[in-house]
Amino acid sequence: MRHASLASLPCPVARTLDVIGEWWTLLIVRDALLGARRFEDFKATGIADNILSARLKKLVDEGIFQRQPYQERPERHEYLLTEKGQGLALVVGALRSWGQEWTRGIDLSLRPSHLACGHEISITAYCEECGHPLTRDEVALERIKAPETADEPPALDALSQAADYLHARA
Repeated sequence: MRHASLASLPCPVARTLDVIGEWWTLLIVRDALLGARRFEDFKATGIADNILSARLKKLVDEGIFQRQPYQERPERHEYLLTEKGQGLALVVGALRSWGQEWTRGIDLSLRPSHLACGHEISITAYCEECGHPLTRDEVALERIKAPETADEPPALDALSQAADYLHARA
């Protein structure tokens, strides 16, 4: 089933899901963060070849991976994370933290660590204004409205617009 594109929505969460929201995509990025570079390396997750090919192509098209040849005959390529792709390390780390707390099973996949000292790190939110580390019960998402202009009708908030769009496409 083909999904509707979320790329033009005003919500950055929706736009991000348009790029990395497919089931296997973040597992491919996770494996790249752990050192996978070649097609065969990524197959260790159990992903089918056709799906892996499609996901790698999209990740290259989106600028998350750079595809470069490593062998001429036969021609073979490796996939290297770009700066944009490396920026997903905290996303993968946050998903790992959530999964450790809210899902069952053992964690054999990864351990985020501080490069300078080697100790495990945690993903912590903090207030950019006062620097205070935050707990979940100190965080709220607020709806914001885009500024209105004389040329445009009053803006819908991002979540309502996204919901209306997806409902219309269903």
